Amino acid sequence: MPKLEHVILEPLTSKDLPIFFQWINDREQVLLNAPYKPIGELAHRSWFENVQTRNDIFIFGIHLAETDKLIGSCQLHSINYIHRCAELQIRIGDPAERNKNYGYEAVTLLLDFAFKDLNLQRVYLHVFASNSAAIRLFEKMGLKREGLLRKSAYINGTYVDVLLMAILREEHKR
Repeated sequence: MPKLEHVILEPLTSKDLPIFFQWINDREQVLLNAPYKPIGELAHRSWFENVQTRNDIFIFGIHLAETDKLIGSCQLHSINYIHRCAELQIRIGDPAERNKNYGYEAVTLLLDFAFKDLNLQRVYLHVFASNSAAIRLFEKMGLKREGLLRKSAYINGTYVDVLLMAILREEHKR
């Protein structure tokens, strides 16, 4: 995969599994975008083996270009090759590496892959309406707000609103 100034995307490999396992079981991190549910090692390995065989998902590790340190992940999933669309997810798993523009670079590379390599027309995502930092990032990248799913996620004992955002191929500025 090509790189930008600070990050490179690399396909997920089994060497990434230990750190992913830590991140998926970090309650505070998980609650930023999903309900928390502890995952055992066997289930985690089974998930990895499953995604390796599917053609409707591409998962990449986000690595720092200078050191190759794994700092997060991003993915396209639920890829529909007829409608030419997919859902995007991103997580900077290492809290010390947040707010450094790495998410912007990673999503830029992922959108390049979606539109240029997979020939998709539309990429969408769901983000908690309370996650203002993520929403600012996505809007900066050209994603548009398409709708609000009121109280559609049950997170940490309360219902939260989820914002639907998307970008079309012609709106991606690369």
